[in-house]
Amino acid sequence: MKTEARRLSTAEERRETVLRTAIGAFAARGYFGTTTGEVAKAAGISQAYVYRLFPNKEALFTAVVEHCFVRVRAALERGAAEARGSSPEAVLDSMGDAYARLISDNDLMLVQLHAQAAAVSEPAVREAVRTGYARTVEYVRGASGGGEEQIQQFFAVGMLCHLLVSIDAEAVDAPWTRTLTAGITHY
Repeated sequence: MKTEARRLSTAEERRETVLRTAIGAFAARGYFGTTTGEVAKAAGISQAYVYRLFPNKEALFTAVVEHCFVRVRAALERGAAEARGSSPEAVLDSMGDAYARLISDNDLMLVQLHAQAAAVSEPAVREAVRTGYARTVEYVRGASGGGEEQIQQFFAVGMLCHLLVSIDAEAVDAPWTRTLTAGITHY
């Protein structure tokens, strides 16, 4: 009887597993409320192994933030590729739709919100968020061909989407929610 050799995961595969697991942990409790022990337990590895992959919680969280920006970029690229025209408006609308679909994954949206909150007092997180937005803004500008005001509006509506989803505004039928949700699609 032939036996197959057990395939061991590489450090990079484990790193990806920890990042995916950490997204859920940080989404649930934020940067300040999540421990590396909780991430390790959820990933099914020891806390020591988490520290072998990431020197500290700050490095783990900034890697999670960077991973989320990579996912945002991929969604925006899909949106740009699926645009029904080449005008800045058509491309931005399609990218906005792709982003709205992406943040229907509440964990990703929550990590973004927690990262923005932690950026206020944590310099490394602030730098990761700045770098992520800088790259994203430049991608959106280049892919859409939009002007400054269009790009600013695109990101402003994205931030409004975060607010609307986080407070479940569509569940409240009131004049203020109708004002804020008018013309905005959520999935």
